[in-house]
Formats: sequence, C-alpha cells, structure tokens
Amino acid sequence: MASDKATKGSGKKDVPAFSKETYLFWYEKMQLMRKFEEKAGQLYGMQKIKGFCHLYIGQEACAAGAVSALTKDDKWITAYRDHAHPLALGTSAGAVMAELYAKATGCSKGKGGSMHIFDKNVNFVGGHGIVGGQVPLGAGLAFAEKYLGTTNLCFTAMGDGAVRQGALHEAFNMAMNWKLPVIFVIENNGYAMGTSVARTSNVTDLYKLGLAYDMPSEPVDGMDVEAVHLAVSKAAERARKGEGPTLLEFRTYRYKGHSMSDPQKYRTKDELESYKQKDPIDQVKDKLLKYKFATEAEIEAIDEKIRLEVEAAVKFAEESPYPAPEEAFKDVYMQADYPYIMD
Repeated sequence: MASDKATKGSGKKDVPAFSKETYLFWYEKMQLMRKFEEKAGQLYGMQKIKGFCHLYIGQEACAAGAVSALTKDDKWITAYRDHAHPLALGTSAGAVMAELYAKATGCSKGKGGSMHIFDKNVNFVGGHGIVGGQVPLGAGLAFAEKYLGTTNLCFTAMGDGAVRQGALHEAFNMAMNWKLPVIFVIENNGYAMGTSVARTSNVTDLYKLGLAYDMPSEPVDGMDVEAVHLAVSKAAERARKGEGPTLLEFRTYRYKGHSMSDPQKYRTKDELESYKQKDPIDQVKDKLLKYKFATEAEIEAIDEKIRLEVEAAVKFAEESPYPAPEEAFKDVYMQADYPYIMD
C-alpha cells in the first residue's frame, strides 16, 4: 500500500489524521490477523496444528502500520512470530493456514510450518527460527537493493530478546558504514520468552542501542497504528534518499504466551488488562465511528467477511494433501550454473 499523507499538525481539532481508506485498510488487516491467530490457537489445542506456534495477538498495529507506510517492492523479514506479517502483506489466509497444517498447498510447501513462513510473491523473506538470525540477513537484503541501484528497502523485524545477539551489532555497524536501506524494528513486547527486558538488559530503552552507531533511533507506540505508520514513513524516506538505516523500537504487547506451551506465570492479569485497554483494533474502530467513515453495521459486515475468510482458510487446509515423500529432497540445494562448479 502506498504511503498515506497524514494531516496531523494542521491545527484543526477532530480532523482525521489519515484517509477513510487507510483506516479501513488498517481495521480489516488487523482484524484478519487477530481472527486468524485466534483460530490458529484453537486449532493447536485440537492438535490440528503441531510443533511450535507463536501468536501475534495484541501486536497487530506493528505489521499493519508498517505495511501501509511501505511499497510492494520493499523486502520483509522477521523472526518466528511470523503469521501476521505475510497476512498484512497480502498472502492468502489459506496459504498460511495450510502451512501451519504442514500441507503441500502451504506458502512454504508444508516444509516450514509456523516458524518458517515465506512468500516470494509479496517479498516476504521469512519467518526465521534462529533468534536474531534474520537481522544480518535483513542487512544483506538491503545491500542487494543498494547494489542493484533500486530505491527499495528491507524492513527487518526482531523481538526484544534478539537484541542480545552479537550478530545484531555486526549488522548495525555494517548497515551504518555502508548506508544500507534497511529499517531495523524491535517488536518489544516486554518479554523474551518469559524473561522481562529489565532482567536481561542493562539498557531497557532498546532503541538506544542504535545510538552507539550514530544510527537514527527512536521509540514508537506499537499499540497505535498511526504512530507506527508515521515512524516507518520517516525511516523509509531516509533510506530511499541513501541516508542509511533507522532503528525503531515498537513498544507493544502480546496478549498470549510466548508460545502455546507458555503458562504466563511471569506477568499479572492486571498488567495484561492494562494493555488491552488500548487495544490497537479498538482504537481504529473508534476512529472509524468517530469520523463517520463506517457505521456499526458496516464494521460488522467486515467482521463477518473476515470470519468467513478464516473459516475458508481452515477448510482449504483441512482438504489439502500432505507433501509427497520425494518432496523432502527438493528445495534443499540449488544447482548453480557456474563454470567452476564441479559435478
């Protein structure tokens, strides 16, 4: 989606900051993420989905606000809490659900599962299971865009736990030294698995880590889709001008556990409820009603459309075949047509 021009700063009160189309885009995308993830959690409990499963519920503004600020030609890479990003980018719910089912019709042919979603068609380069492993890869994708002379960038997301990985600092140094067109994003939901940021990092304002490299860095309210859009738009403009990377710390919150096996004993119910009071989807719904961009009936129609879309995705996954046994040996190696490659 092309970046929408904000009207903030006009001096007028009660003027919408973005267009009707943008608010509707955000609402529909975030509601799709939410309902998809809720269904995935339910299906996991029914043992329809197996292995690891990390839900994005509560963090939807991070993906939706970033998608609306960038273009379809930009590259995207993230960690293993990765169902929502491709949904925001336009991957069909059926292709993602089939991947969770390990079916051949999944967007990774049933070989990746929950933690390794890929979709070349929307420039989504994963879903990576190694903590922090995607950070240098994101810098590499950005290097490729610069080398090819495009104006594209790479949106590189990570969790707060990944910032303790040494590869992050190497990537930051190279990205600034070479002025790579990359936006580094920390989706800081407060807990690396079950351990709070305060217990594992001397620096709790994680955006400050970029300052050591003279990288423009700032915190962003990750529960506010408008704030996310504005911050990403600013970082994208800088990257496209050849001015290099930006580090954004999206301060967000996950309503569910780190994974499906997480008992969540490390936080209180009051803490969880306090974040739900500023739910990102409710915020956009309130704006739609306030500015008369949609009626309650129209919003209910969107909700019903999404419910049917998720149910259709489940049906598609249920009815799809598993990969053939010989598929296990495909897509593992690629034969490069170089004259110096030996048979």
